[in-house]
Parts: sequence; structure tokens; C-alpha cells
Amino acid sequence: MSVGRPRTVTRRWWALAVVCMAMFMGVLDSTSVYAALPVIAVDLGFAPAQTQWVVTAYGVAIGGLLLLGGRLADLLGRRRVFMASVGVFAVSSVACGLAWSSEVLIAARVVQGVGAAVMTPAGLSIVMQVFPDGPDRNKALGIWGGLGGAGASAGLLLGGVLTDGPGWEWIFLTNVPVCLVVLSLCRVLLPEGSAGGQRPDVAGAVTITAALTLMLLALFRVAEDGPGVAAATLAAGAVVAAAAFVAVERRSPAPLVPLRVLSSRTRAGGNLVVVIAGIAVDGLLIVVTLYAQQVLGFSAIQFGLTTATMTVASVLAVMVGQHLVTRSGFRLVATAGLGLLAIACVLLSRLSPAGVPVDLLPGLTVFGAGLGAAFVAGQIAALAGTEERDAGLAAGLEETSFAIGTTTGAALASAVAVGYATRRSAGPPSDSALTEGFELALLALAGVAALGALLAVALLRVAPAGAR
Repeated sequence: MSVGRPRTVTRRWWALAVVCMAMFMGVLDSTSVYAALPVIAVDLGFAPAQTQWVVTAYGVAIGGLLLLGGRLADLLGRRRVFMASVGVFAVSSVACGLAWSSEVLIAARVVQGVGAAVMTPAGLSIVMQVFPDGPDRNKALGIWGGLGGAGASAGLLLGGVLTDGPGWEWIFLTNVPVCLVVLSLCRVLLPEGSAGGQRPDVAGAVTITAALTLMLLALFRVAEDGPGVAAATLAAGAVVAAAAFVAVERRSPAPLVPLRVLSSRTRAGGNLVVVIAGIAVDGLLIVVTLYAQQVLGFSAIQFGLTTATMTVASVLAVMVGQHLVTRSGFRLVATAGLGLLAIACVLLSRLSPAGVPVDLLPGLTVFGAGLGAAFVAGQIAALAGTEERDAGLAAGLEETSFAIGTTTGAALASAVAVGYATRRSAGPPSDSALTEGFELALLALAGVAALGALLAVALLRVAPAGAR
């Protein structure tokens, strides 16, 4: 017994390393393409309004299918589903790198998003399977969250380096050897995981995927063009599909989302915190990106280096935050993290058209610390007390919450900032008008984070995570 347990414990951490490798790759791919968009547009002949679909197609596919992907892992076997999704991600990455037209690239990005949408919750459910509730799971989730934050920022920098070096195609082609390594280690290091033994709820899967996809498309439309008839039509479609999902689930003998998963106040509060953190981070990134590149004239690499301070602070806060959650409970860490996000947005709202890079550093550092603390506390709470049979679904819900938050944040910040700047200017918005729009957007994000802090106090319990 004394020999078997250390071996089992060590195997857990190797399993974590494998699934984190895949997750890091997926996150990296979601941000590294931003720096390559201008070059891709020229090489593949994109129309000006079409280029953003390289990002949107990937984001909508992920956000729309995360919930279903997590449930499939529960029903069909986590390792099997994880390996299949890694294979899909690898093949679609090759297709992206070899794309000869805009249509082929967008189609390949959709498939790549499908692979990531299943791979991420399946991997997270494996982490929940091998780490039971308690300090070790909190530490593992801290590592997961820290690598996610690092991957997002590293992608902004790596995308510029690869685009300026071997070419934008290598943003996608570098995924292939990583996928092959992950696949070769899965059968050795990951537990098999039994299938759930029930038929998938097809009607529930179709309606919830339609609802999430339409909602995300509506939010992307707002982010790109502002509120309008198209966004309102998509939003109305999302409401209808969501109503159909509720009706289907009430009558289903084996619902896609059982009531037991939604009945926990702690899990509901955790998912809410994750949504707010997502709103804050992508809202801030869209504002800071536009300010740095359109007003201050940063290159993609300069911007990546400037945001590195936020990444470092976020990773450190994730590691400290998971330890504090174990000792002090969800409420303290989540509330403090969301409070820091509000403070950071207020600090960053003091922008100037004549600013310099160093002006951003204090606010970005505070923001990173708040993001790491809020995210890890929200994630641990969102997964707390989940039964093993529902691990994939709980992971899918948490990841969906973050995807909804990030898309909402980008749409909110874009609508406020660009809308204000457009109203202020007769022609193209001036640097002064843009800066004032960015300030208003940051203050709106500060208000959302402050509201989230109040809701965290009301919903999350004080007892340490893992306490019985």
C-alpha cells in the first residue's frame, strides 16, 4: 500500500500535464491569430468585413458546443472523447495551415473550434476524475487556470513572432506535433473512464447548441457593428431556442442538463463569478488593444510585451488564490478578485491620447491579480461537490460560462467605446474621441465587476473548499 499510493499520486500529476498541454494549445490558438489577421487577409484575399470571421468562426464553434462536449465525455468515456477531439483539432490545424482560400480557412477554423469545444471540458473532467474535492484538486485547477491565462497572453506575442518569421501558417501547423505527443501519452497516463450508459439527449443537445450559437453570433455582431436589426434577430432566435431547450429538458427521461447539477447555490455562484471575470478580461483586452494599436501605434509584439505584466500577475494570483480558497473559502477570494478588477478598470480609465506604454502597467498589474483570484475561486466553486458521473457536464458549464462572459465583454466594450466615438465625430473617430470612448467602456466594466463582487458575497459560502 505504501508503494502504490505515491505511484497513484504521481500519475495524477502526469495526467494533469497531458490535459494541460492540450488546453494550453487550444487557448494559444484562440489569441495568436489576432496578430496574423492583416497578413492572412492579403494572402487569401479576404474582403474587409470578412477577416474577423477567422476569429468569430472559432469562438462561436467553441462557445456553442462546450456544454455538449462536456456531456459527451460523461456519456461516451472521457479518455476516448478527449483523444478523438485532439485528433480533430490536429487534422483541422493542418487544414488551416494549408488553406488556399478564405472559405477553406473559415471552414477549417469551425472544425478546429469543434475540436477545442470537446477537448477542453473533456480534459477538465479528467482532472476532476483523478483529483477528488480538496486541496490537491484546488492546486490542479490553479495550474489549469494559470496556464490558460499564460496561453492567452503568450498567443498574442507568439502570433506576431510566427507571422513575421516563418509565416502565419505556422500558427496552426505548430499544433500538430503537440497533438501527436498528447495522443501518444493518453493511453499510458490517462484513466479510461467508463461510459455513462445512457443515450444522449439529442433534442436537448440541438436546442441548447442552437441557443448558445445564436446568442454568441448576436454578441459578435454587436461587437463588430453595434446594436442593430441583425443582432436583435439573432438574439430573438437564441431566446426561442432556449425556451425550446427548457421544454425538452422538462420532458426528457435523461436530460442533457440534469436538475441536480444546477441546484447548488455554490456552483451557480461560481459560474456567475466566471462569467463576470470573462466579461472583464475580454472587455479590457478589446479596449487596451484598440487603444494601444490605434491611438498609441503599438505593433503586435509591443502590445504582447506590454500585457505580459498582466499575465505574470494573473498566474501568481491563481497560484496564491487556490491556496487561499482551500484555507478561507470561495467568498473572500472571489470578492477580493472582482474588487481588484473594478479598481484596475478605474485606474486604466485615465487614458490619454498622448499616453506612453508605462501608463498602462499599474492598471494591468492590478487587473491581472484580480483576474487570477476571481477566476480560480469561481472555477473551484463551479466544480465543487460535483458527482463523478456529472464531471464533464460541470466542466462544460464552467467553460461555457467563461465563453459567454468573454464574448459579452468584447461586445459590451466595443459597443460603448466605438458607439461613443462615432457619435462624437462627423467622420472617422479622432484619437481624442476614441480615447474618451475607451474610458467610458472601462468604467462600464468596473461597474460590472463591482456588481459581481456584491453577488459573490450573496451567493458563495465562507467554508473552505473541500471542507466537509
